[in-house]
Amino acid sequence: MGRAYLQYMKPQASMLQIRNPRVVELAAKLAAVRRSTKTEAVLRALETEFARIDGDKAGARPAKTLAERIKPLQDCVMSRPATGLEADKAFYDDLSGDE
Repeated sequence: MGRAYLQYMKPQASMLQIRNPRVVELAAKLAAVRRSTKTEAVLRALETEFARIDGDKAGARPAKTLAERIKPLQDCVMSRPATGLEADKAFYDDLSGDE
């Protein structure tokens, strides 16, 4: 095989060295929260940021607030009929360690 062909077949990855300790710390923290590698955490963060930028350019509506996102869940819970039962305060205090 020719040299040009072999060079074409090689992955075109390059090393990215991050020398800023704060960036390394944040990448490690995000990786721990996501239970992934630092590389995956940085990749997902970059992809998310580009998606946000593309959304801004396209005039997309802003992301929903937490209140907007949980509203369907709240509506579902509130649609169930009340049981009429009273909570056993002593039981829940015991669970939480309160007296």
